[in-house]
Amino acid sequence: MLDLLITHATLPDGRQNMSIAVQDGRITEVTEGLQAPAHETVDAGGLLVSPPFVDAHFHMDSTLSYGQPRVNESGTLLEGIALWGELKPTLTHEAIVQRALQYCDMAVARGLLAIRSHVDTSHASLLPVQALLDVKQRVAPYLDLQLVAFPQDGVLRAPGGLENLKRALALGVDVVGGIPHFERTMAQGAESVKILCELAASQGKRVDMHCDESDDPHSRHVETLAYETQRLGLHGRVTGSHLTSMHSMDNYYVSKLMALMAEADLGVVANPLINITLQGRHDTYPKRRGMTRVPELMAAGLTVAFGHDCVLDPWYSGGSADMLEAAHMGLHVGQMTSQAAMRQCFDAVTVNPARLLGLEGYGLVPGAFADFVLLHARHPADAIRLRAARLGVWRRGKLLARQPAPAAQLHLPGRPEKVSFL
Repeated sequence: MLDLLITHATLPDGRQNMSIAVQDGRITEVTEGLQAPAHETVDAGGLLVSPPFVDAHFHMDSTLSYGQPRVNESGTLLEGIALWGELKPTLTHEAIVQRALQYCDMAVARGLLAIRSHVDTSHASLLPVQALLDVKQRVAPYLDLQLVAFPQDGVLRAPGGLENLKRALALGVDVVGGIPHFERTMAQGAESVKILCELAASQGKRVDMHCDESDDPHSRHVETLAYETQRLGLHGRVTGSHLTSMHSMDNYYVSKLMALMAEADLGVVANPLINITLQGRHDTYPKRRGMTRVPELMAAGLTVAFGHDCVLDPWYSGGSADMLEAAHMGLHVGQMTSQAAMRQCFDAVTVNPARLLGLEGYGLVPGAFADFVLLHARHPADAIRLRAARLGVWRRGKLLARQPAPAAQLHLPGRPEKVSFL
């Protein structure tokens, strides 16, 4: 007898009337119209069942800290960095842990079951690192938390920056991070990329760098990142996050750059909510959109994901742990409104970030972990349009969260008593 059987499901690839059989925490069969004895059977009623959402770029050490010690009045990236610098001396282990756990609760309710979080390694105490390693252990039964050693103040610019980052890796942080455009010179930025990629190669680590988060078309550290990836044989293990300067580069250079990135099998993470908020600040009109060239990078064969980046922190006063919110913004900013492109936006918060994180056992296929979300939607475009309710969230075949289908009561003459939005 099966542990769980989902019936009458629609899958993101468009297959309908599908059944998903679960035994011992894994999917054993995905087929049309399967009926079999099970301890629990859930009728999806033709609605969308998706693998869980994945956030490829987040900052959990600062999340839910909005207004501490003050509000970012300008709303700019640089004031946010300065404000984080003011907040850091007041941080405590327990405060970081409790905010992060609260965020993980929100994430699970949204069907977000894997997060890659950058954690600041700039201070010698490594307090944020130790706190998030604690959180990683606590949430492991229900959420995959992957940590990136992130030298917020510059690995070469800040005293002890490289040594602190190495200590964070030794403590158990998973991924090597960097921020080359924040180093003092372009040359030092390129040097930091080389040093950090060599460090990752020597330790068998993945790399994920904040790269060219700027409106400056001459900020081209992603070129160095692609080169070092190629030189060191790190293909498929390196991600460039943000890459906002690409929106301001000339098309001739970009045509060369994207080919180099594809050759290195570089991953890309755009953060639509934050990129469109923080970039273009020096423009009057017309204002640049700020997000990197998502559809073009996808067309070049690169794996592109959307990240949430920030929620209620020094950089961003919004956010909700909802990856469909990021996909919704990405769809609009990237003008990705064809049927195929809307599906790509859904992939950018599910299968694509799972690939960048190297998640094992992910997907709706036999042998994968029984992790999935039942959405109040009939297809991926519906889900993005409505930021669909998560009717059920399962991990390893166990129900973690449930939300009723949304419906508004109406009092209109001659009209139905309620509307379901589908």
